[in-house]
Parts: sequence; C-alpha cells; structure tokens
Amino acid sequence: MQVVKYMFQPHGDDRGQLIALEEGKDIPFAVRRIYYMYETADGVTRGYHAHKHLQQILVCIHGSCKIRLDNGQESKVVSLEKPYEGLYVANTMWREMFDFSPEAVLLVLASEFYDENDYIRDYDEFLSFVRKEASNP
Repeated sequence: MQVVKYMFQPHGDDRGQLIALEEGKDIPFAVRRIYYMYETADGVTRGYHAHKHLQQILVCIHGSCKIRLDNGQESKVVSLEKPYEGLYVANTMWREMFDFSPEAVLLVLASEFYDENDYIRDYDEFLSFVRKEASNP
C-alpha cells in the first residue's frame, strides 16, 4: 500500500509561519467540505469507516495524532506531527485516527459534501466492497 504524505510549503518570517493551500496545486481534488476535530479525549479512536467515493487530506494543525490506513489487504500507521504535513486518504480506504496529543487539532479537507450513503461503517462490509471493486476494474 502506498501512503502519500504531502509537505506543504511554509511561508514565514519574524512574524511567524503561514501555510496556504490551493485546490489543484496543493490539494489533488476540489474541496467541498472542511472540518476539524479537537478536544479528543485521551484513549479515544475516531473514524472506523471508509468512503466509497470521497477523498481526504488530513492535517494535524496543532499537536499530533496517528492514522491507521487499511486498504483491505494491508494496514499501515502514519504519524502526523507537523502542521505542514498532509496525509492523502483515498476512497475505499478504511481509516482510524488515534493517539491524539493533548490539544491536538486534526483538519480534514474533503472532496465531497457530507453524504451518509458514501460511508462504509462496518469493516466486513468494507472488505466485501473492496473485493467487489477489485473484481470489477
């Protein structure tokens, strides 16, 4: 499984740092929705789902967290620790976000508007979905 991590270009001077993200340049899809997670309690794991179509870029803009990605055949854990790192999460990729540091803020840029029908929330259903997709290229 290939993990794609983006390193965004910081722009800074004696006033501080700034990251600017642009569709088609820094983000490989049109951004339809932006949300973020914060004040995640110690020991909590978020996610536990995949999407049929939606793609995401995850950026831990404050603190750190870990992301478990699973494509149905292989699983990898990726750490997000810097506000200029972005993790690309493709559709049909199971994701779990965990090990949030105190005061962590995880920003998510999504390719689609919220649609409950796009979610796969059961792991066995996810495995069936990816097997079906692989047999129908």
